[in-house]
Amino acid sequence: MADNVKKVVKFGGSSLASAEQFKKVHAIITAEESRRYVVPSAPGKRFKEDEKVTDLLIKCQSASANGGDYTTILEKIKERYYSIIEELELGLSLEGEFELIANKLKYGCSRDYMASRGEYLNGIILASYLGYEFIDAAKVVVFDVNGKFLADETNKIMSARLATVEKAVIPGFYGSMPDGTVKTFSRGGSDITGAIVARAVNADLYENWTDVSGFLMCDPRIVENPKPISVITYKELRELAYMGATVLHEDSIFPVKQAGIPINIKNTNAPADHGTLIVTDGDEHKSKDIITGIAGKKDLSIIHLEKDMMNAEVGFGMKVLEALCDMGISFEHLPSGIDTMSIVVNTSYIEGREKEVINEISEAVNPDVIHIENGISLIAIVGRGMKNAHGTASRIFKAIASENINIRMIDQGSSELNIIIGVEEKDFEKTLRAIYKEFIG
Repeated sequence: MADNVKKVVKFGGSSLASAEQFKKVHAIITAEESRRYVVPSAPGKRFKEDEKVTDLLIKCQSASANGGDYTTILEKIKERYYSIIEELELGLSLEGEFELIANKLKYGCSRDYMASRGEYLNGIILASYLGYEFIDAAKVVVFDVNGKFLADETNKIMSARLATVEKAVIPGFYGSMPDGTVKTFSRGGSDITGAIVARAVNADLYENWTDVSGFLMCDPRIVENPKPISVITYKELRELAYMGATVLHEDSIFPVKQAGIPINIKNTNAPADHGTLIVTDGDEHKSKDIITGIAGKKDLSIIHLEKDMMNAEVGFGMKVLEALCDMGISFEHLPSGIDTMSIVVNTSYIEGREKEVINEISEAVNPDVIHIENGISLIAIVGRGMKNAHGTASRIFKAIASENINIRMIDQGSSELNIIIGVEEKDFEKTLRAIYKEFIG
């Protein structure tokens, strides 16, 4: 591989939970010279009943803040790190770091500071193990006084700092505010840091290493052994994530999406697996599959409206949405006809408020008919291949009909990237399986 190729590699908590996992990570990084910038998470669970280090750190801070005994928890955290250091036979001491942490706990420290120490300490160990330079994320990731992440300023600082370093470890999950106070991203924030680093060095690829070999086309709890997704576009990813699929958070992909850098989701325990490649443009990565993935949401309700000449009444839809807005209710989808309008909302938003919702909308637009139907679920069939495949919708409807399932709603975006079907909740899983079987087998 060419010397100028740059990869940023991020490893999740399960990938760095023990010395054994550290050895796997070391082998992955050193297998390619291009893996020059590494973003580690805090140690995760080693086994089912184990505790994540981040959770232990938060417990420690909580005990300290409430006047409880935190020393036992802190000793447990120290044991986790020292077991890794000893098994890797590193000539490294973290005593100074733990003394500083203990002092902070004694006199009071923030939850963010304590939570961030998991990545910070793991970064020191990994940098020592690899022989890479350690760069404290607090020096290169910045937030404003209100705790808002400053993307452009961070990019300038990070780019300048990493331009002087050939190989480095930058811990994920945190940065700092103007006064030097540590500020964390939300949980899973190491993914965000990895994307920030990838953008800063203009990486050729951002590898996100975890304990699964990429994304699956459907929920494995519903469809047995679903096919893995080989390539997915950012747009498809967003559609599936919105419909409830467990994929990367939007915040964690925005920096690389903006820079046009592809992401490869890989498995630390099976590094030879292809994983899932996330790209900006799917035209370069043709797939035989018409659909990329299927995902869905439950616990939804539909507010049905009917009114003669609705289409001629200027501002009708706006008035309906304003009424919902005034009640603090957001909507999921808005399929409509000439004289009909349906608003799909999360049931929890209107539960116990049905009369209020009906009254407010009725006062705003005076519909001929209005009623609310609960127990609805939505299923999104997503795929860039649908645009050029004739009869896709027909195949979806045929597959659903063959299972005697009644379709309650149909919605398709203008991009032809997805088709959304509404069915009763009792038919949710059966519908997913029927569609998957039709297109994948």
